[in-house]
Amino acid sequence: MTAFSGSQGSYDIAAGTLKAKVDFLADDQLRLQAAPDGVLTDPAGRTIIRKQPEPQRDTSTFDAGAYYGIRAKDVVLRVYKHPLRFGLYRADDRTAVWQEDAPLRWSTSGLRQSLTRGADEQFFGGGEQNGSFSHRDQTIHVANSTNWNEGGYNNSQPFYVSSAGYGVFRNTFAPGLYDFGSPVRTGQQERRLDAYYFTGDVKSVIGQYTALVGKPFMPPVYGLEPGDSDCYLHNANRGERHTLDAVKVADGYVQNQMPLGWMLVNDGYGCGYENLPQTGEGLRKDHAQLGLWTQNGLPNQAEEVKAGVRVRKLDVAWVGNGYDFALNACDQAKSGIEDNSDARGFVWLPVSWAGAQRCGVLWSGDQSLSWDYIRWQIPTYAGATMSGIAYDTGDVGSIFRRDPKMYTRDLQWKAFLPAIMTMDGWAKDMAGKEQRDQQPWLDGEPYTSINRKYLQLKERLLPYMYTLSAEATRTGIGAVRPLALEYPDDPAALGPNAKYEFLAGPDFLVAPVYSDTTTRDGIYLPEGTWTDYWTGRTYQGPTTINGYSAPLDTLPLFVKGGSIVPMWPKGTLSWENRDRGELDYDLYPQGDSSYTLYEDDGVTRQFNAGSSATQRVDVHANRAVTTVTVGASVGSYTGKPASRGYRFSVHGQPAPQLVVTQGGPLPRLDSAAALDSASSGWYYDAATGVTQIRTPAVSTDRAFSVNLIHGGH
Repeated sequence: MTAFSGSQGSYDIAAGTLKAKVDFLADDQLRLQAAPDGVLTDPAGRTIIRKQPEPQRDTSTFDAGAYYGIRAKDVVLRVYKHPLRFGLYRADDRTAVWQEDAPLRWSTSGLRQSLTRGADEQFFGGGEQNGSFSHRDQTIHVANSTNWNEGGYNNSQPFYVSSAGYGVFRNTFAPGLYDFGSPVRTGQQERRLDAYYFTGDVKSVIGQYTALVGKPFMPPVYGLEPGDSDCYLHNANRGERHTLDAVKVADGYVQNQMPLGWMLVNDGYGCGYENLPQTGEGLRKDHAQLGLWTQNGLPNQAEEVKAGVRVRKLDVAWVGNGYDFALNACDQAKSGIEDNSDARGFVWLPVSWAGAQRCGVLWSGDQSLSWDYIRWQIPTYAGATMSGIAYDTGDVGSIFRRDPKMYTRDLQWKAFLPAIMTMDGWAKDMAGKEQRDQQPWLDGEPYTSINRKYLQLKERLLPYMYTLSAEATRTGIGAVRPLALEYPDDPAALGPNAKYEFLAGPDFLVAPVYSDTTTRDGIYLPEGTWTDYWTGRTYQGPTTINGYSAPLDTLPLFVKGGSIVPMWPKGTLSWENRDRGELDYDLYPQGDSSYTLYEDDGVTRQFNAGSSATQRVDVHANRAVTTVTVGASVGSYTGKPASRGYRFSVHGQPAPQLVVTQGGPLPRLDSAAALDSASSGWYYDAATGVTQIRTPAVSTDRAFSVNLIHGGH
């Protein structure tokens, strides 16, 4: 070190020709820049970080002999004098958060930072890394890529988070290589360092990172319903067709009682459109929104949005350059919808960079179907959440091949991803000979009924998934989570079994079947009580299940004890025509638990101005009584019901002697069918151990309680 100066949160450092600058941005955040030639630059400008955080001026310095210390409230940055190195410590200046084990190194083409690795330190992030979510002892690429298979990284991000209590974002569009061996060596292909460091646990770091580059966007509710995509105008694979033929496919979803939220009616590769307003009108009659995909820009956004376009897919032929190009295109496509309508922009793209979570659904590109394809996508989408990517997905059944069994297995677990779509017009059978479309009813029975079962379950769970979307806009944490995010102190959450399962929110554990089998081995359940969603059998974690019976119609699915899961009524096929006079709750009582439901109009941006409502549900369970308290719905939005009835499915409790509300005891009925036709009452199913309760309509402005009196001591 040859110079050190500064105050009020901003400090300048020199070591020969190298110049460095430290800016504290919060009590536990800082930005470190360095340039070997002494010229600090910011080529990313405002493209990734649209608004720089305010500096944290409440800092001080001290000279410890071997290093200068810069002290903020929660951390101390050590600036070692000879040789120049950096280390971040807790406020005690004794506990390392991260520590350079060697000075910054550079060549003509790049600059590298080298950090000491902790004995048990784990690393996550890097954006979408196909086939993995945990990176200790691995090297990941952070760059533009159109390798859609395992090992690809087309939606990578220059960010990682460590279990040691920190994360780092490189503010750059330069490709990078991150080696999480010992030592940890990370670098970009540029002779500069521009790194933002965040401290805290993994969830906190993801929240801080997304606060900087953009929190996940709030999708329209139809964006969480399945999508369908094909070229209709002059499709060489399908013979002469027209754009309006898309409506016939949408009719097929209705006829087969399968939900459909949106359709892309062209494919960009020489497939345009005609009769766009009429097509949009026809789709909306089937409760589906109109979408377009583009390979060459967005020159006609205003007219297309006025014709009903509410969904955009950006193709690799246009945004394949990635980096700032893809990020600008994503922002442009989202704002194009929002500038010309009152809708929320809903954009898909296959190649992106840091910040894309604020504007788009990322998807892992064009793949051929195989059991391997199903396997490696599981950790991919869970791992993307560790970089604040709330919506990451792949084509149901892939794009290039169709096999009935593999399609059904792929669809059933992807029903627990927030966003999914089928891609038609490109697929053939597994022999590569016969053209195959990709709608979920085309393989006949038993596949049609199984696919319907899972798509209808996805639809019913939309209140749960939508609430998780609202949570992601605040926290940066998406719905699809590796076990290590929720169970950071459980080593098995990083093990080989946990790699191929995930959590949908904190409540559902999904263990997909990814081979040609009817038995699933190696299902790891972490700490807690877990209930098999289909059988009601309970397991006490931590435990590993082998030999789980998983015939084709069964996705291994478990619900955590204490869960409170909101659902739309049985038979719901669209957000638009659902029964707003009823809301269901799936309850798994265990001690005391609570849940807060989020609701708004689902489609406009009025929620940004506060047009939304929350409703808290509390469950208290002991041997004598289980009490369910539904609070008043707080807030308002267009379309909010003034009152609604509730149906509760109470799992795992003994048969009650009485079920009582403020209005008195509810009648006990002798069958589920009787409950379906009654205005209120309850029924205990001895085969499943589930108590079904139906309440009369209750004002959403008032709280009420239901008591299941078991008569225990």
